[in-house]
Amino acid sequence: MSESRDAYVKKMQAKLDEWNAEIDKLEAKIDQADAEGREALRQQIETLRSKRGETEQKLEEVKQTGGEAWKDVKVGLENAARSMNEAIRSAMSRFM
Repeated sequence: MSESRDAYVKKMQAKLDEWNAEIDKLEAKIDQADAEGREALRQQIETLRSKRGETEQKLEEVKQTGGEAWKDVKVGLENAARSMNEAIRSAMSRFM
């Protein structure tokens, strides 16, 4: 059974919300880190924000694409989401 575009968009939006919460948790750790750790954490957060932006852009493309063509655009979103998920996991294991 294939997933509808609306259901897929809702699922990906929920995932973005989850990642935003994880980034917020990392940002809360900045004040607790030493100078070296603080800088590394800031750089990691910037990387995550960039990846989040790319993922959000791909999600917008899925929303804007009509008909069955959204399934083609979905591949790019899934790649961006996979990259974002890996980056979040890495940051959380390193800094949390």
